[in-house]
Amino acid sequence: MQRFYAAVIAVALPLGTAQAQTIYPIDRAEILVDAHFDLKVEFAHVVDAKGVDITINGVDYAGFFGRAATFIEREDGREQSALLLRDVSLPAPGRYTLHVSGGAQARDISWTVYDTGPRKAKNVILFIGDGMSPAHRVAARLLSKGIDEGKARGKLAMDDMPHMALVSTAGMDSIITDSANSASAYATGHKSAVNAMGVYADRTIDPLDDPRVENITSLVKRRLGMAVGIVTNTEIEDATPAAMVAHTRRRTEYDRIVEQLFAAQPDVIMGGGSANFLPKTAPGSKRKDEANFLARFGEAGYAIASTAQELSAAMRDPATSKLLGLFHTGNMDGALDRKFLKRGSVNRFPTSPISPMR
Repeated sequence: MQRFYAAVIAVALPLGTAQAQTIYPIDRAEILVDAHFDLKVEFAHVVDAKGVDITINGVDYAGFFGRAATFIEREDGREQSALLLRDVSLPAPGRYTLHVSGGAQARDISWTVYDTGPRKAKNVILFIGDGMSPAHRVAARLLSKGIDEGKARGKLAMDDMPHMALVSTAGMDSIITDSANSASAYATGHKSAVNAMGVYADRTIDPLDDPRVENITSLVKRRLGMAVGIVTNTEIEDATPAAMVAHTRRRTEYDRIVEQLFAAQPDVIMGGGSANFLPKTAPGSKRKDEANFLARFGEAGYAIASTAQELSAAMRDPATSKLLGLFHTGNMDGALDRKFLKRGSVNRFPTSPISPMR
C-alpha cells in the first residue's frame, strides 16, 4: 500500500506545477472563425501593468483586436493580477501564437482557428442521450430487441446510421467528465471544467464572471439567422440543455440560467423545470426572488404551454412564432415510468404531452 501511495504522488506532483501565467482560451484550443470568446490572463503575482506584454503572431494584442483589455491589479483582493478582454474573435483560419510576459515570467501558447466552408445542411437536429456510451447502446439493443444464441434479435435505428464517431469530452480539470462540461464541449468546441458550461473556469469567486466562449446556438442565430429550439425531458435549466445557451462555472445556478435563457431567447423551449421560472411566493417555486419568468416570456411574445392541450392549441395558432412549454416543476418522467411502471410523478402531471395518462 505504501508503494502505491508513492507512485500516485510521483505522478501527481508534475501535474501541479504552476505555470508562469494561466491563459484562456487554453493552449491548443480549437476556435471557429468569428466565434466570440473572452481572452483572460491570470498572473501568479501582482505585476505592473506597464510591464505586461501580450502579442498575437507578433502583433500587440490591443492593435490586433482593436481595443485594450481591462487590467486588474489585485483580482478578488488577492496578491494576483489579471487582464481581461471580453467578446473578441479571430478573423481567419490558421495557427495563432499568443505570447504573454509580465514581471519575470513569460509563456507562449497556440490556438488553431478553422472555418467550416460553405453551408450544406439546411437544418441540424442534435440528439443527446445524456451519459450514453457504446455499452448503453448494447443494453438498449438487448432490452428492446432481445437476444438469441448470443445475437440481438434486431437493431436500433442508430445502428443503421451511415457514420459513427467517438468524441472525447474529458474536462480540462478532470478526465472524468460531467453533463455540464461535456455538453459544453458539444455546444462550444472548447474544453471546460467539471460543473462549468460556456466558460473557462477561472480562479475568481463569482461563478458568473468567468471568461466566456460562444455557444453554437448564439453563433447560428448571429451569423445565419437560424431558428433555435431546445427540447428536453429534464429540467430545461439542467446541465445538458442549459449548456446550449448558459455561461456559468456552477451548473446549479438555476435562477441565473433561467435569466440567461431569457436573454438568449431560443425560438422554442420545451421541457420540465418550471419551478425556477415561478416567483418565490408561487406554489412549487424554487426561485430565490420574486421574478416571474413565465410572465416575462409571455410579454416577450412567447406562447406559454403547461399541458398537452395548451401545446396543441399553440401549435394550431398561426400567431405562434415562439413557444415556451414547461410541463413539470422538475424533471419529466422517463420512458420507463411513463410506458411501463406507470409511477414516478405521472399521477401529478397527467396532462403532460408525453404522459401515458393523457
